[in-house]
Amino acid sequence: MGRGHEGARHSGTDLAWAALGGAPALTERIAYGGPPGLLPARLPVMSLARSTVAVCALAGAELAARRNGGPVTAVRVDDGAVATAFLSERHLRVDGRACSSFAPLSRFWRTADGWVRTHANYPHHRARLLRALDLPETAGGADAEAALSGRRAEEIEETVCAAGGLAVAVRTPGAWRAHPQGTAVAAHPLLTLDTLGDAPPRPLPPLAGLPTLPAAGLRVLDLTRVIAGPVATRTLALLGAEVLRVDAPQLPESQDAHSDTGFGKRSTVLDLGSPAGRASFEELLFRADVVVTGYRPGALDRFGLTPEALAARRPGLVVARISAWGDDGPWGGRRGFDSLVQVATGIAAVEADAGSASKDSEESRGGAQRSGTPGTLPAQALDHGTGYLLAAAVLRALTGQSRTGGSFLATLALARTARWLMHDLADDAEPHPGPGPGPQTPGAGAYDPAHHLRDTDSPVGRLRHALPPVSFDGSPATWATPPGRCGTDAPVWQ
Repeated sequence: MGRGHEGARHSGTDLAWAALGGAPALTERIAYGGPPGLLPARLPVMSLARSTVAVCALAGAELAARRNGGPVTAVRVDDGAVATAFLSERHLRVDGRACSSFAPLSRFWRTADGWVRTHANYPHHRARLLRALDLPETAGGADAEAALSGRRAEEIEETVCAAGGLAVAVRTPGAWRAHPQGTAVAAHPLLTLDTLGDAPPRPLPPLAGLPTLPAAGLRVLDLTRVIAGPVATRTLALLGAEVLRVDAPQLPESQDAHSDTGFGKRSTVLDLGSPAGRASFEELLFRADVVVTGYRPGALDRFGLTPEALAARRPGLVVARISAWGDDGPWGGRRGFDSLVQVATGIAAVEADAGSASKDSEESRGGAQRSGTPGTLPAQALDHGTGYLLAAAVLRALTGQSRTGGSFLATLALARTARWLMHDLADDAEPHPGPGPGPQTPGAGAYDPAHHLRDTDSPVGRLRHALPPVSFDGSPATWATPPGRCGTDAPVWQ
């Protein structure tokens, strides 16, 4: 594989690898290739995508080398595979049926003073949104439009949030920097990887045979939802971990979403509020090596699932946390999704349909946001990118733990990844091929996503799905098992 465009590609990878505490020289093991011009946007989305996949693959190769005692093998990053994987939920087909779509009430709305975006994909979020707007359950788009058009965007944001729903006002990058939550996010690095306490090193037996599965023999409790966390645990499953996803009975997951991110995993339901559910969870925790959580900060504390409490009960545990807005600041405890983080942080303003507005200054970008429809990234790149970073952090923690022991905590947030995209990766921006930020094919025959898709039979039907983009010498080409029916497995380790 060639090493073209190294100047643009290495800087993002180097920044991400440094955030993970990796040895700088190891990034020279990475080779890049694939067609240009994928995931086109004003912001350097492709740089984010390839960098996060690159460090994840490198962390996997590093852990494999640690277990086998040899050198870190070569890592390959193909832009075509990366771009396809970052759109995995859009490529998914179940018996030929397309699965990915936003609900009718999950969209941009014009308000009295700008724009707001709502998220109502889950039934409970839709019900809360309608309740906050004093609308009946039967209300549709026209009713919501009438209710929102005469109100201020930030007033809608606060009203819906207070009702437990999701709505965020579209802000410019400057407005987000001046916002208290933007200030809180800016005070943190892209991610943190810290020790939680003392524990002896956990021996990891050497790997045997092919494919090389650096996480073989490790058990992962997956308490995540939607895309970012499930992408991380899907990647750990690819690399050999036994992953058990745990959902609450009162928060059923979409089967289509699980059919995208449930590869290699089993899935169960536990009521942590019941004595039986708590007892089952503690039995699982006693033998777990990794716990990944994706709920808003504080949501799981009442169940004794703070990182400190988990590490106290299971010394040597790796805990990885992902949230929308981060752990602190006035929005630290708020719900959020990729689409809403794009809106709050200024991404939607930068990617707006700017018309004749110049893109040379932030002021003109703000004007574009006021006059044109807000934009979106060509993929839910904050979700996918943060997911690969989270998997990389877990793999690096396992490598470090095998040397020094200890319990580890990795902390990531979509808003931190957004800041990285908008500021630290600015020099990696590729030329924008046209006025629209949507996914495009750069030329006849140059990129065919079918090369990175596969058909697989599963308990829910025949799946057409994206192949994993994480690749190093000896790594698996795909997952060992397809996704099953969400929540139907027993809460036990195999």
